[in-house]
Amino acid sequence: MKLFLSSYRFGDHRGAFVDLVGRGARIAVIAAAADSWPLNARSSAVTSELTPLRAAGFTAEEVDVRDFAGAPEALEARLREFDCLWVRGGNTFVLRAQLARSGADRVIEMLVRSGVVAYAGYSAGACVATPTLIGLDASDDPAEVMPTCGIDPIWSGLALIDFAIVPHGGDSLLEDPQVTARTVAALTTAGAQFTVLTDQEAIVVER
Repeated sequence: MKLFLSSYRFGDHRGAFVDLVGRGARIAVIAAAADSWPLNARSSAVTSELTPLRAAGFTAEEVDVRDFAGAPEALEARLREFDCLWVRGGNTFVLRAQLARSGADRVIEMLVRSGVVAYAGYSAGACVATPTLIGLDASDDPAEVMPTCGIDPIWSGLALIDFAIVPHGGDSLLEDPQVTARTVAALTTAGAQFTVLTDQEAIVVER
């Protein structure tokens, strides 16, 4: 299983990402965390991922999980065409719900755990790989889930790792110390293990 989990994109570990997935890797960008955003904003978010990935020598294209609702076999076949999934930030609860609604959660977990594809996620994309989304309502609004996805919010993650992630800590330009404190307090109260990541840090797993 190969994982690259960060607070913001590569952080200071672009080399570690290249070592993990290989130069010229085929990357599927999953932008479901932005599905509640206006169409133009979502489109810009996708472009903001594809452009630097392609400039870095990767073959990158979006795979929109909404296109595979009710067709997990087709999604699995599509994702098997890639070496790595790149799951961007946005609303973690919307991302989690979209993965569940399409069946992508089960497909991704199977493909990643079996080593077929690597999983790279930052911010929401990293948080959804953990066991729990407790505390993330301090920064991400669960109320966006029902109008966007048509289902209730889900508070469990994919559990690819065994601890929660609090992104944008330390001296991050995106950090709101009060938000971080509320997230940490909620995880502590729940007795959940967690780590706070700065925007320079990344967690790399290869086993």
